[in-house]
Amino acid sequence: MGSFGERVRAWLGRDEGETVRVHVLIRGRIGAGWYDVDRQVRIPAGTTLGALVERGDRYDLPLAEALAESPHLAHTLMLNGARCPVGEHRDRPLVEGDELYLLAPIAGG
Repeated sequence: MGSFGERVRAWLGRDEGETVRVHVLIRGRIGAGWYDVDRQVRIPAGTTLGALVERGDRYDLPLAEALAESPHLAHTLMLNGARCPVGEHRDRPLVEGDELYLLAPIAGG
């Protein structure tokens, strides 16, 4: 049946074509604020990691904001349980079921 937004876009004739679902988790103290985002979103098929970071606000995902607040987190982003530095994987297309985790460290070591 699709999400409410997908049904509305289809009803309005603005169906964006094929989409994939990704899970995004942003959690912890990042910069001066606390982030607690745990969301599954549908994005256009072929969307790259870099595009999601840059346009995350369209999905209510403050990825660019969080990385601007704490640039070092761009090196510790996790994709499907493996470290996935944004700079090195910017052009990587996201696929159905991908899981992105941006977690701020709780304590130094």
